[in-house]
Amino acid sequence: MKLKVCGMKYQENIEQVAALQPDYLGFIFYEKSARNFNANHIPKLPKSIKKTGVFVDAELDFVLEKINTHNLQAVQLHGSESPEYCNALRHAELVSASHQIEIIKVFSIKDEFNFESLKPYENVCDYFLFDTKGKLPGGNGYTFDWNVLNDYPSTKPFFLSGGIGLKQIEYIKKFQQSKASKYCYALDVNSKFEIEPGLKNIEDLKEFKKHLSFRT
Repeated sequence: MKLKVCGMKYQENIEQVAALQPDYLGFIFYEKSARNFNANHIPKLPKSIKKTGVFVDAELDFVLEKINTHNLQAVQLHGSESPEYCNALRHAELVSASHQIEIIKVFSIKDEFNFESLKPYENVCDYFLFDTKGKLPGGNGYTFDWNVLNDYPSTKPFFLSGGIGLKQIEYIKKFQQSKASKYCYALDVNSKFEIEPGLKNIEDLKEFKKHLSFRT
């Protein structure tokens, strides 16, 4: 599995986390979030790390502006964005047109999930992301029942998110041996590794990486 660290906010902390070489770093462009990224630039990152913009029902022009300003490689859609929206984003003309933007569409799960809702998105996004349904669009700090994913009907790779921290290490190892993990592409971590919203605990992230094998 690959690793995504989301909710990055502070310049020095971004550089510290980047030194741990996660595969994705997430920057939230949503004013209602305590982790809203409003700096003028993202520090220079290794080419192996994909800069990911996280948006919640944002206007398409706003998303495109952030992609071009920060040279984002991936976009995570955390609201109720339609398949048509995803398709428009996929085919939008970008200033930074040297690469195609990866589109990650988020779906929230509590105790059950209707997998039929994924079908319209199959051809307009690159990955699904499954998060815990809560009061906030993300960063609620607790997990959903991963056994729900035993019924995952697709072959599209997905990110697993929602309350993942050091206490979930053994649970993750068991999950990796389960049918549900077959198409799990990456783990997405955020609030369980924070000193405060947007500020990540470097030692905890090191500990997490030490106990789990992440492929590059």
